[in-house]
Amino acid sequence: MTATPTPTTELPGWRHAYSGKVRDLYVPEDTPEGTQPERLLVVASDRVSAFDHVLSPGIPGKGELLTTLSLWWFDQLAGADGGRGIPNHLAASHTLTRGADGEANTADDLKSLIPDAVIGRAMVVKSLDMQPIECVVRGYLTGSGWAEYRESGTVCGIELPGGLSNGDRLPEPIYTPAFKAPMGEHDENISFERTVELVGAERAAELRDLSLEIYSRAAATAEAHGVILADTKFEFGLDENGVMTLADEVLTSDSSRYWDAAAWASGTTPDERMASFDKQIVRNWLAANWPAPREGEPPALPADIVARTTARYRELLERLTAA
Repeated sequence: MTATPTPTTELPGWRHAYSGKVRDLYVPEDTPEGTQPERLLVVASDRVSAFDHVLSPGIPGKGELLTTLSLWWFDQLAGADGGRGIPNHLAASHTLTRGADGEANTADDLKSLIPDAVIGRAMVVKSLDMQPIECVVRGYLTGSGWAEYRESGTVCGIELPGGLSNGDRLPEPIYTPAFKAPMGEHDENISFERTVELVGAERAAELRDLSLEIYSRAAATAEAHGVILADTKFEFGLDENGVMTLADEVLTSDSSRYWDAAAWASGTTPDERMASFDKQIVRNWLAANWPAPREGEPPALPADIVARTTARYRELLERLTAA
C-alpha cells in the first residue's frame, strides 16, 4: 500500500498524532506522551484513495465537503430529523443549538478551538474507547456483495432471495460487520457471531441495532431528497460513561454509496442505475488505467477525473442539505 503522507502543517495548540489515508489526527500540544487526551482534532484532507493507495493529485475542497456533510448528518441524527437523539463524538463546541426561528447555530468558541488553517475541514471530538468493529449496513445489492451473490446467493454469508440483479434493493437492509484490521491491512468481513466473541453479546447487539436504525433514518432522509443510500459503514466508541457513541465520519461520500434515485429508477444498465455521488469515478478510471496487481506508484489522476469527482461530491452535499 502506498504510504500515507504525513501532514507538514503545524497547527497552534495541537500536536500531530496519526494520519490515515484521508484524515489526520491531532492531540492538544500539552498532552503527555502515552496518555489519552480528553479532546482530539480530526482534520479531513483533500487526499483521495482507491484500491488501498493514496492517489495524486487530491480532490480540491474534498476535506471541507466531507466535514460539512458529516456535521450535517450528526445534527440530523441528534434529532433534527425527528428521531431520537443518537450520541455522537462531537465536542460541545460543535453542538448545534436552534434559535426561535429554528435555524441552527454553532457555539461561539468553535473558531478558538480549530486553527484557522483547517477551519471548515476539522472537528473537535471527544476521546472514545473505539470498538474494533466496522459496522456495515447494505440496503442494495452491489459491489463485493453482488460478486458474492452471483457465486453463492449470499452476501457476507447471509442468504438472499434468488433472481436479484446488480443494483437491486434488498428485501430489508442487512448488517454485515467487519473487523477493523491494523493499519496497512485489509478489514476482514466477519459474522455477527464473531462480533459477539469480540465485544460480547450485549454490545454486539447494540452495535447492530444502532447501525440498522441509523441507516434506516438516513436512507429515508436521502430518499426525500432524490438520493438513494445504497450502503454505508459506521464506527462507534464508548464515552467516559460507557455510552455507545457514533464516531469518525458519518454518511459521507467516502464512507457510503449514494445513487441518484431518478437514474436508478429509469436506468437500463448497471452504470445508468448506479450513477454515484462518491469516488467511483476515480475507482473506474484507476481500474481501467492501472490493472492488477497494481504494484508501485499509481498513475496521476487526469484533471477531468478530478473535476468530475469534485462536482459529484459537491452536488451530493447541495442536494441533501437543500431545504
